[in-house]
Amino acid sequence: MPQLLLELFSEEIPARMQAQAGRDLERMARERLAEAGFLPEAVKSFAGPRRLTLVIEGLPAAQPDRTEERKGPKVGAPQAALDGFLRSTGLTQDQLTEQGGVYFALSAKPGRPTPEVIAEMVPAIIRAFPWPKSMKWGTGSLRWVRPLQRILCVFDGEVVPFEIEGIESGDMTEGHRFMGSRAPFRARHFEAYAAGLEANFVVLDPEERKARILEGARTLCFARSVELVDDQGLLDEVAGLAEWPTPILGDMDPAFLDLPPEVIRTSMRTHQKYFAVRDPKTGGLAPNFLVVSNIEARDGGHLVSIGNARVLSARLNDARFFWDEDRKTPLQTRLEKLKSVTFHAKLGTLYQRAERISALAGQIAALIGADKAQAERAGLLAKADLTCGMVGEFPELQGLMGGYYARQQGEPDAVADAIRDHYKPQGPADSVPTAPVSVAVALAEKLDTLVGFFAIDEKPTGSKDPYALRRAALGAVRLILDNSLAINLRDLCIDHARVGFSLEYADASTPINALMMFVVDRLNVALREQGFRHDIISATFRAVETTELFLTNLVDRVRVLSNYLPTPNGEKLLAGYRRSGNFLKNVKDFDGLGDPIRVESAPSEELALFDEFTRVQAQVLTAFLDGTQVSVPVLNALASLQDPIDAFADNVFIAEPEFRVNRLRLLTRIKATMERVADFSLING
Repeated sequence: MPQLLLELFSEEIPARMQAQAGRDLERMARERLAEAGFLPEAVKSFAGPRRLTLVIEGLPAAQPDRTEERKGPKVGAPQAALDGFLRSTGLTQDQLTEQGGVYFALSAKPGRPTPEVIAEMVPAIIRAFPWPKSMKWGTGSLRWVRPLQRILCVFDGEVVPFEIEGIESGDMTEGHRFMGSRAPFRARHFEAYAAGLEANFVVLDPEERKARILEGARTLCFARSVELVDDQGLLDEVAGLAEWPTPILGDMDPAFLDLPPEVIRTSMRTHQKYFAVRDPKTGGLAPNFLVVSNIEARDGGHLVSIGNARVLSARLNDARFFWDEDRKTPLQTRLEKLKSVTFHAKLGTLYQRAERISALAGQIAALIGADKAQAERAGLLAKADLTCGMVGEFPELQGLMGGYYARQQGEPDAVADAIRDHYKPQGPADSVPTAPVSVAVALAEKLDTLVGFFAIDEKPTGSKDPYALRRAALGAVRLILDNSLAINLRDLCIDHARVGFSLEYADASTPINALMMFVVDRLNVALREQGFRHDIISATFRAVETTELFLTNLVDRVRVLSNYLPTPNGEKLLAGYRRSGNFLKNVKDFDGLGDPIRVESAPSEELALFDEFTRVQAQVLTAFLDGTQVSVPVLNALASLQDPIDAFADNVFIAEPEFRVNRLRLLTRIKATMERVADFSLING
């Protein structure tokens, strides 16, 4: 079947926008083709430094014929409304159909030739394209990420004619800016298009560009007995900077290796887009760098290497200056500067934040067995490096540089490590601190952020989260769970709101309750990503009071229930819960208050259920009081109620007036005891 080939050729597209642009182009084409009644066999997009390309296979030569249904006024509506509808459709009243008391107009529409549809679709996509940033040029109104220069649009070997802002579609494209032929070349099928680009030094597929970079880089490194330091983010970026990527291994002054390796790598990556290189014998950085050029130089890249080495030396000389100057001022002295830096207008200065983190870190340290004095010291100094020159130049090194400076200024290793790691974890791929002092400070930093912004009602709304509170909450959850911290999160946050932000208990309760629900929501997301069933998570969370929020117990309960409910005993537990609850669904004149009593004259099935429930209830309450919470023995005890519940339901007349209230109280207590474990009404199946 015919093929559609589309290329949108422009000035350089920022690398960070290319991948999403390719996805957007593919999505928008699919949506508009579907609206026109097309179901293509395959749609593939490519994004590069100067072009977005779309290839669609399996389009028919024309649209299928369609019947469109248009809703009109109700039957019996004023004649003027009906007349207006008839005029708009070009039909007469006897040509309308009635469905449910409403007039409908059915009109047959013959399919149009596919090129006509494409000629409307492509300009609409271009005008509506969702670039994060775009620009206008010349005198037209068209916005594009960079000036759009050429549009190649060919269907079934023929140009699809249209024009947008003076740019006419055609079948011409061009290759590499410097290495390709100066003359554009014609392409009317994807095979000729891809081959023409290859011949003109353009690698179309971004994945192929990445593979080319890695293969060339590793070959160069192997020849020099060094190793490439993997950096997927940088690889993605440089693959969007070069149409014909050519790796070049350069040399740098070995004297720079006395700088912290993170400084060297950050300077290479951030400013120059260079890959770092490792010495496999020592595991440290080698005095080399790898740059990806967009040309194949005649001298093998020698002059390119020298030029880039000079630029890197200038950058690293700047870094050395900051490194030397920063170490002249102790972190303790830098605290004074934090007093003049506002963290948030309603939350005070960075110095006040440091004091809050210090106090909270000490409180957490006492709960988890860490050194309280070291945690307080690390918390106080954690933000001091924000006034350093190195962090001013490389903001991504905050915390890390503080750790280096603290260690060189004689602080204990535990304090230096805690300063270094207090932002961790910053994302799902980031590691979680495990050293007790580091855990205390990292958790304090995140909880101070969360408590503070919830206290001033700056919660995330929809997709907007300007203060990264979702990330902070997920980080706190990971710190607690990965280190098995048995702490009451709500009590800890209430205390911090009162001490750190001077709130009364009543004033603190409302925002902290909202914060606890926010944290539980983040935990819900994390557990679902780990593969736990959503209904078991919801059932467990519904049963837990956020007034005593122990995340470790909550996750343990989800894990135990996930393993238990699919078993035969788990099925018995659910069956017993559902049958006891069924009797209470339609009872409207019973409030459930009061405890059931043992009536000696009651049927044996009722007495047996009362006695078994009394035993089980005591076992469940004991488990909750001694901290065991939910365990297999507790669940087995609840499951054992199924047989006496069935016997009771089958042989006892619950609605008997003399005993009705007592029996409903018994069923209510059974249901409530089971729901101490989980709200089993939310379990599917």
